[in-house]
Amino acid sequence: MGYSCASMMRPITRILAVFAVFSLVVQPAAAQSVLRDAETEALLEDMAAPLAEAAGLEDVDIVLINDPSINAFVAGGQRIYIHSGLLNAAEDAGEVQGVIAHELGHITGGHVLRHSEGASTAGNITILSLLLGLAAAAAGAGEAGMGIIAAGQQAAMGNYLSFSRVQESSADAAGVEYLSKAGISGRGSLKFFGRLLNQEFRYYRNQSDEAEFYRTHPLSGDRISRLEADYRADPAWDVPTDPALQARFVRAKAKLYGFLAKPQDTFRAYPDSDGSVPARYARAYAYHKDARTPDSLREVDALLAAEPDDPFFLELKGQVLLETGQPDAALAPLRRATELTGAQPLIASMFGHALIATEDAEHFAEAERVLKASVARDRLNPFAWYQLGQIYAAQGDIPRARLASAEQQAMRQQWPEALTSAQAAQAGLDTGTPDWIRAQDIEYQARDALKRARDRR
Repeated sequence: MGYSCASMMRPITRILAVFAVFSLVVQPAAAQSVLRDAETEALLEDMAAPLAEAAGLEDVDIVLINDPSINAFVAGGQRIYIHSGLLNAAEDAGEVQGVIAHELGHITGGHVLRHSEGASTAGNITILSLLLGLAAAAAGAGEAGMGIIAAGQQAAMGNYLSFSRVQESSADAAGVEYLSKAGISGRGSLKFFGRLLNQEFRYYRNQSDEAEFYRTHPLSGDRISRLEADYRADPAWDVPTDPALQARFVRAKAKLYGFLAKPQDTFRAYPDSDGSVPARYARAYAYHKDARTPDSLREVDALLAAEPDDPFFLELKGQVLLETGQPDAALAPLRRATELTGAQPLIASMFGHALIATEDAEHFAEAERVLKASVARDRLNPFAWYQLGQIYAAQGDIPRARLASAEQQAMRQQWPEALTSAQAAQAGLDTGTPDWIRAQDIEYQARDALKRARDRR
C-alpha cells in the first residue's frame, strides 16, 4: 500500500511548522504596538538601573508592549520587552524587578545570539530524519519512512526545547545574582513565579515530567523549588520594597489600566468611592476614553489640587484639553509640564503639537524649537517628526519637511517612501551639512533594506 501526495505532505508541513517556530522565537515584537509614556518609562528605567549595574551593563532599554499576556523577552541588543499584561498582573514593584533581573540574565548570557545553536542542531536532526524517511519510503517501506520522519520531528523539537530550558535556568540563576548585588529581595521574583504557577493550574496545564518535554521554560513549580533556597539565604531577603518605588508602580499601573481597559471595567476596578491617587488617575483616563470630558477634567483637577506641580498630572490635563479640541487651553499645563521635566521628549512633543494645533502662526517658532529639542533627545518618535515636518512645510522649508517625512517613514520601515523622501531632501539641502548627511544615511538605509527584501524573494 502506497501513500498519496496529500498524506506525505502532512509530516512535511509539520516540519515547516517547526522551522517557523524557530524563526519566530527570536523575532522582535514588530507586529505589536509599543506603548510610550514618559512617567512609565521613567519608572521602568529606575526599576532596572540597579539591576543593570549589578549585571555590569549600561544603556539597557525597557520597552512596554501592548499585549495582555503575562510575558517579557529580549530579542537582541540590550533591550527588554515587557508586556502590559505583566504590569497589570503584578502587585508589587519587586515582581517586575525579578522579571527584569531574569531578562538581564538572557542578555549577559548571550542567549539570543546563541539561539541559532539550538535551532541549527534541531534543524539538522529534522533534515536528516526527513532524508532517511524519504529514502525508506522510496525503498517501499512507506510506513517505516513515516515513522522515521515523525520520530525525527519529535527529537528535533525535544532537542530545541531542552536547549531553551537550559537557557531559562541559566537566566534564573543570573537573576538571583543580580537581585542580590542590587540589594533587592527575591520575594517578588518568587511571588511572580507563584502567579505563573497558579495560572498554569487554572488552565489545567500538566505539571508532570512528560509535560516538561514540550515546554520552552522549566516548570514553574520546579523553578520555585530551585530558587527559594537561594533567595532565602540572601541578606536582602527581608529587605522591603522601596515604598516610593512601590507608590510609583501602583500609580503607573492604574494609569496603564485606565488607558487600555474598557471604561466600564476601569470604573468597576476603581469605583468613585475610591479617592486615592491611582484610582483618580485611572478614572481620568477612562472618562476621557468615554468622551466624558468634564468628569475627566474633574478627576485631573482633584489630582492637581493635591500636587499642583506634578508634571504628569499637568501632561494629562493638557492631553485631555488638546484631544477635545481645546489646544489654546492645553498650552499652559503642557508648557509647565515641559518646564518641570526639563523638556522630556514625549511631553515636549505633545506641547509642540498643541502649539501647532492652535493654528496661530505666532506659536510656530516656539513649536519648531520645542520639537527640534524633542527629536534631538529621542529620535524614535515618529509623531514628533510628523509635527516638525508640518512646521517646516508651513514655513516653506520643503527640504527639511521631506527629511522629517523620511525620518518617520524609516522608523515605520516604509522603505520605498523613505528612499523617495530622503532623495528629495538631499536635492534641496546644502551638500555636506548635517541635515544633508542625515538624509544620505536614510537613503543608504532604505536602499539596503529594499535590497535585502528583494534577495529574500
